[in-house]
Amino acid sequence: MNELYNPELIKRAKALRKAMTKEERKLWYTFLKYLPYKFVRQKVIDRYIADFYCAEKKLVLELDGSQHFEGLQEQYDFERTEFFRRNGMTVVRFSNYEIAKEFEKVKNAILYYLNLE
Repeated sequence: MNELYNPELIKRAKALRKAMTKEERKLWYTFLKYLPYKFVRQKVIDRYIADFYCAEKKLVLELDGSQHFEGLQEQYDFERTEFFRRNGMTVVRFSNYEIAKEFEKVKNAILYYLNLE
């Protein structure tokens, strides 16, 4: 993995942190920030930005709105996921619907991947 410093990507990640979706806010403020493992929001990893990342567990959490299930975005997400996996990370994707309507299931899945269940 090439850890290049990309000022434009860093700037984009900071902007995304300030403009979190309601689903990202729910996951972060009611769950992730209270776990014993440290997560960071909008983490730049090489040429990509992960929604949430736990370095200790090499766990990437991605939240997908409806745009993630369309053509080019779907292909981009596939390539990004493959990049993370090739570099030893586990990627877990949740839809915004799951965050909104099945939050307990989402939390249990995250605990499972953290070996905290």
